[in-house]
Amino acid sequence: MWRRVSGAFKDENSLIKARLTSRRSTFWNPDIQKAVIKATNHDESYVDIHHTQCVYAWINKSEEYLRPVLWALSVRMERTHNWVVALKGLMLMHGVFCCKVPAVQTIGRLPFDLTDFKHGHSGNVKRWSFEAFIRDYYAFLDQKSAFLYLLSQQQKDNQERSEKSLILQDLVWLQKLQPLLDMLLQIKPRYAASTNLLVLEAMECIVAESFDIYGHICNRIVSILGRIYSTSITEAKITLFIIEKATDQQKQLSKYLDFCRNIGVVKASERPKVEHISRADIQNLENLIKSGSNQSGNKQFLPKEEQKYVIMEEKTTTETHESNDSRSGLRTTITTDEWEVFEDDELQSDQQLELISLDSPMETRNNNTNPFGYCNTHELPDLISF
Repeated sequence: MWRRVSGAFKDENSLIKARLTSRRSTFWNPDIQKAVIKATNHDESYVDIHHTQCVYAWINKSEEYLRPVLWALSVRMERTHNWVVALKGLMLMHGVFCCKVPAVQTIGRLPFDLTDFKHGHSGNVKRWSFEAFIRDYYAFLDQKSAFLYLLSQQQKDNQERSEKSLILQDLVWLQKLQPLLDMLLQIKPRYAASTNLLVLEAMECIVAESFDIYGHICNRIVSILGRIYSTSITEAKITLFIIEKATDQQKQLSKYLDFCRNIGVVKASERPKVEHISRADIQNLENLIKSGSNQSGNKQFLPKEEQKYVIMEEKTTTETHESNDSRSGLRTTITTDEWEVFEDDELQSDQQLELISLDSPMETRNNNTNPFGYCNTHELPDLISF
């Protein structure tokens, strides 16, 4: 009770100081600063959803509100020595990345630093598990923000790039995205932090993020394999290395979800939706590397049984290849020994890598749900399907 009263007094004191000392900044907005302070209050028993959603609503309304939000949040984070305020600030920042305005992708490194965060001015031995959790969470969000910034800068030049250069760009970004997943999988609450309800609420966001990144990696690999005969041997080798890394990350993510289920994270019982990589695609990639040729679309790289192309067409009863009436068309399989080239309508030269997003950054548990209750476990889907 004393801690709750003390925290409420500190929050009120912060509001008074904000009104008296913050007017000198060009980014000062009294309503936004009030919402940020209330969204990051000292009470660890709940998350102030109302003021949190107000912050997101301002940003979604206009990107002009993003800087005032970041300024108010950075002031709050730099001044606090309380783990509850720091964690709520990180959760608020995590949700900002989901706001649908382009300016969110240009933040770059976070405007505050919690690398050496300590609870209390002299540190608190009893709170070290919370301090470690906050430092790991901050490190991930800082790197994610930097990644999104670099990705947005690169995408500005995508429209004039060729298909081959786009494949190389995808490979480069996958190599940057995979370490980001490794960093996320290091965020694990220990000891006292692992049973705290506020920490478990943050873990719901983190698990959702792991699904998003893992799925993005798998989907992008599948997309690259669909264009693999447009790549060089070097790019094919990089792709194979990325697949091997992704396979290992699948195992690590599965262990991570087991850990999260054991401490009561509800979302860890779900299964990420990803595209599977067929064994045939992997075999074709290995054959391409073994062949030692850089030629695009060379027929000799295909397995013998695939030398003949199977083409699905819309045919009418008069054997014409085109029909304006789709209701009268019949699907016919035609086998030919001739080499024909068909355009892939799904892969355009200006295709861009999608940004990472968190669909429900501040999703809360149902009040009737026991966060420590039993959760049905599910195996993570295999990255490579046979």
